[in-house]
Amino acid sequence: MSTWLWWSSGKDSAWALHTLQETGLPVTALVTTVNRSFDRVAMHGVREELLRAQASAAGLPLETVQIPHPCSNEIYERAVGGLLARARAAAVTHMAFGDLFLEEVRTYRIRLLEGTGIEPVFPIWGRDTAELAAEMQGGGLEAQVTCIDPKVLARSFAGRSWDAGFLRDLPVGVDPCGENGEFHSFATAGPMFASPIAVRSGEVVERDGFVFADLLPQER
Repeated sequence: MSTWLWWSSGKDSAWALHTLQETGLPVTALVTTVNRSFDRVAMHGVREELLRAQASAAGLPLETVQIPHPCSNEIYERAVGGLLARARAAAVTHMAFGDLFLEEVRTYRIRLLEGTGIEPVFPIWGRDTAELAAEMQGGGLEAQVTCIDPKVLARSFAGRSWDAGFLRDLPVGVDPCGENGEFHSFATAGPMFASPIAVRSGEVVERDGFVFADLLPQER
């Protein structure tokens, strides 16, 4: 049995990894969609250097799905098809995802795996997100917010730590885990990592309708 985990670099996929480790389902690689035009994690805007630092801290190899910017759905699915072919060649039996409650996303992922022989797994699906956020933070997960949707959150939320204060400051109606796309994060520490990933804050920019807070490797 072999499981690859779809890894966004954020807190939810990090907690999904921890959950899988706790339940004994072996994770053998992390899978991340990378924007090859910028060498950054798609949507989260995280530098690939930091993504690889996460994989190293988790003790797992990294498989990337390289996509252009912009990227049509046809090109995306072709790239994912290449990844799934590699997974089949590696005898992967399960593909795990850190999704929480968006049914259309879950359905889409299941469709992409149809006919591959790879079973989808959703280890934190259906959890109450307020309870889950408290569990993550209580369990030692730390994360930085790398992207926010300015239509629902003030620009000042970008770059903040995803901590209890962040949750208290969220406007009514914003999901504490950002599952509706309100914000995205980069996991820096937690039980899924052998050691923290040290980062420092960089430039905050607005691009393609979102506000991105750059993260840089911490200078030693």
